[in-house]
Amino acid sequence: MINMSNVSFSYGEKKVLDNFNLSLQKGERACLFGESGSGKTTILRLICELEKAQSGQIIIGGKLSVVFQEDRLLPFKTVIENISAVNGDEKKCEELLKAFSLYEYKDKYPRSLSGGMKRRIAIIRALSRDFDILILDEAFNGIDRENIEKIAQIINENTKDKTLVMVSHSEWEAEILRAKIVKI
Repeated sequence: MINMSNVSFSYGEKKVLDNFNLSLQKGERACLFGESGSGKTTILRLICELEKAQSGQIIIGGKLSVVFQEDRLLPFKTVIENISAVNGDEKKCEELLKAFSLYEYKDKYPRSLSGGMKRRIAIIRALSRDFDILILDEAFNGIDRENIEKIAQIINENTKDKTLVMVSHSEWEAEILRAKIVKI
């Protein structure tokens, strides 16, 4: 569950959010849409407690798992080590690697992977954890449409009763993840 009530946030003199409200119950899905700089990623950062609202109230009910805009893979760890570094279940990690057609890369280091492969590893890492809320910040950047469809199906299977909040510039991505559009 996520409840943001009358949340305001500024970066110095630049007001990004002014009395913003968002309420999602368990199992609901939202896709944040808006112009660059409209506050979409800031909302995610506030939910993750990486930023603190200057006013308003934010209540998060449950454990978060996040796919950031950046892959955030550790270059000195293998794929399987990167995935399991966030307390991922090793058996689930391996199942997800197979589902994403990346099992053969489990012992490779990030430097040997393409950009799209790194994005998929970041998504696998987020799905391998125990979580109640999945946060996706432009998670499909650099991934081709065919793989996005396959990944969306896997995400949907792994988040049936979970809350999902995503940022995307594609209504199609929101649609395949069954997320309502929230314009910022």
